[in-house]
Amino acid sequence: MGFRGLPVIGKELCEADCRRCADACPTQAIDVDPVRIDLGRCIMCGDCAPVCPSKKISYSSQFQLAATSRDGLVISQARPRPDPVKVSQALHRRFGRSMKLRSVSAGGCNGCELEVNALTNVNFDIGRYGIDIVASPRHADGLILTGPITLNMALALQLCWDAMPEPKIVIAVGACAISAGLFENAAGVERSFLERFKPTLFVPGCPAHPLTMVCGILDLLGIES
Repeated sequence: MGFRGLPVIGKELCEADCRRCADACPTQAIDVDPVRIDLGRCIMCGDCAPVCPSKKISYSSQFQLAATSRDGLVISQARPRPDPVKVSQALHRRFGRSMKLRSVSAGGCNGCELEVNALTNVNFDIGRYGIDIVASPRHADGLILTGPITLNMALALQLCWDAMPEPKIVIAVGACAISAGLFENAAGVERSFLERFKPTLFVPGCPAHPLTMVCGILDLLGIES
């Protein structure tokens, strides 16, 4: 199977009182009347498309899905793509030539973590833009957060953040980091960190594609690819 990226909400009319797509969604990412999909919850499983009798939902290979606001991840027929990433001139001035990122897996399944690791390989090579993944939070300008933030990782995540020098940003990568995904409301999840420190960039996916991350970070920093 090829890459399943941006969902496409077609112009076809839904059948009266039909909720099959929403009922099939394991993360409650779909609302109806009108049909809306929250990419921050969507795990790109594709279960919604085959159950839709009018074939209103399909999937494309579009990987540019990142947004700088949580609300910007909600798409509909009227707004078929996430809101464009807003360039931060302040971040561009400070980090436009060099940015160091520390990755923390806060209870993830290792899917997004593997894709974060791929950022530095020869295919995606984010280092050519002056962006590197570093081993110590003391050297980091930004935190790449993956996973839903489990109880046993909440303190470790906070300690990592506290060790990072100012100014610093949070980049939430994957459905689990953005909304807790399949683990929303689970007893073993503790997400107060994101209430205290709002992400500057949201990178949806399950797992998030390396190109989604690369394009989102470059757009945020105003770096031309």
